[in-house]
Amino acid sequence: MKIVKWAAQVAAAAMLAGMPWAASAQTLKVVMHSDVKILDPIWTTAYIVRNHAYMIYDTLFAVDDKLAVKPQMVDTWKVSDDKLTYTFTLRDGLKFHDGQPVTSEDCIASIKRWAARDAMGQKLMEFARDLKAVDDKTFTLSLKEPYGLVLESLGKPSSLVPFIMPKRVADTPPNVQITEFVGSGPFVFRRDLWRAGETLIYEKFKDYKPRPEPASGLSGGKVVHLDRVEWLAISDAQTAANALLNGEIDIVEQPVIELLPLLEKDKNIEIRDFNPLGSQYSFRFNTLHKPFNDAKIRQAVLYALNQRDFLMAGIGNPKYFKECKAVFICGTPNATDKAFEDKLGSNFAKSKELLKEAGYDGSPVVLLYATDTNTGRLSPIVKSLLERGGFNVDIQPMDWQTVLSRRARKEPPSAGGWSGFMTSWVSADLLDPIMSSFVSGACDKAAVGWPCDARLEELRAAYARTTDAAERKSLAEQVQVRLSEYPTFAHLGQFNIPMARRTTVTGNLESPVPVFWNVRKKQ
Repeated sequence: MKIVKWAAQVAAAAMLAGMPWAASAQTLKVVMHSDVKILDPIWTTAYIVRNHAYMIYDTLFAVDDKLAVKPQMVDTWKVSDDKLTYTFTLRDGLKFHDGQPVTSEDCIASIKRWAARDAMGQKLMEFARDLKAVDDKTFTLSLKEPYGLVLESLGKPSSLVPFIMPKRVADTPPNVQITEFVGSGPFVFRRDLWRAGETLIYEKFKDYKPRPEPASGLSGGKVVHLDRVEWLAISDAQTAANALLNGEIDIVEQPVIELLPLLEKDKNIEIRDFNPLGSQYSFRFNTLHKPFNDAKIRQAVLYALNQRDFLMAGIGNPKYFKECKAVFICGTPNATDKAFEDKLGSNFAKSKELLKEAGYDGSPVVLLYATDTNTGRLSPIVKSLLERGGFNVDIQPMDWQTVLSRRARKEPPSAGGWSGFMTSWVSADLLDPIMSSFVSGACDKAAVGWPCDARLEELRAAYARTTDAAERKSLAEQVQVRLSEYPTFAHLGQFNIPMARRTTVTGNLESPVPVFWNVRKKQ
């Protein structure tokens, strides 16, 4: 797709919608890592949907650039002496894009819908007695017993995020996608101009009231300096790089690492990493059906795979990756290699030995292969290593949006289901056993793959109760040991992908999520 053709299409659409085409408007043009087809950030953990949601929704709390939780929509909050009642009061002037004020009832409905699907939200609700509105701006969360992660849950930075929606929208059952996209965030989504596979348009919400303090990470004042942000769907990495070099676009969120030397040669391009904590590759199991309904067969996968092959193929430059066997991210308080010292090293003989012990009958691993994302393109490595480890693999190519829909299905692989897929998580999603969605063993309430393990849940509950740092570290290690016995996913190395932007763009924030408030563009 040529950029000129795309611009003409958007201009025509704007005229049809009754919006004058303002050539002089401050418009930022961005190529994100994927197209957007699903728009409900509570229905899917996909990061492109999370990114979209941060444009149009706001949160009660948010993390700063040090991952400390700060009030966002909340003005003041307090906790009772017995630690069982939290009282939250909203800031003045909060309103949705349709002009309606944000109320306590909106917040309560949004929290409940989020908590029904998110691993951290589910754990919070296990400890919750009720959520009640005191008045239009104040509500309470009452607990059955003290819980150590209340603010961390409400300020969760990444998928799934407790975004606040109007009550009428948040009342949508959590397993049904919403159809109305009205937030109270700094941008308005122009759904009337949305062209799936081509472009999404966001306009500045003129009635948004930022917090008074400076922006930091996902917290602070979300001051919008742009009139419009346009996301272009350009799946070919070289085409996106050429558009950036030619000044037709302003940002490529995740340039292919191999193209960085080309981009770095241009003095008008800046390469910068705004997420220094990075990300982690993951291979997710579907534990409902053969062959991965057997924990010993999943253990075999941990022996067949290795991190280096994925990191070399996906990133290539050691400057941007790290082999790390810590489930909860190297360089953080919960990091340990415990129980994984001998795994993730492609010990094919051990993999075959475990398959024989488990009585593996050759049931195919139906591997979903997203051909249009950097992570999805690593799926053939999964196939090769698993086959060398004794597995029968059926790899099925499709785009990432189709993977997102397919992975929600619980049917057997032979009936349109699946066995596994490659994905990645930002490290800010993986720092402990509560926030890490793939660690949950909550059965039907768990993330896609639906692992069901009482021991994991016991350990996660104990982690949630305590506020003692040493005890948390010990419990996180016990969770990691259990994950070696009852694997829910394979963690396949840490990596960083910097952003490429033209030097006319400034103000991007250091954050686990790419956001576009605080950003300026020189004409």
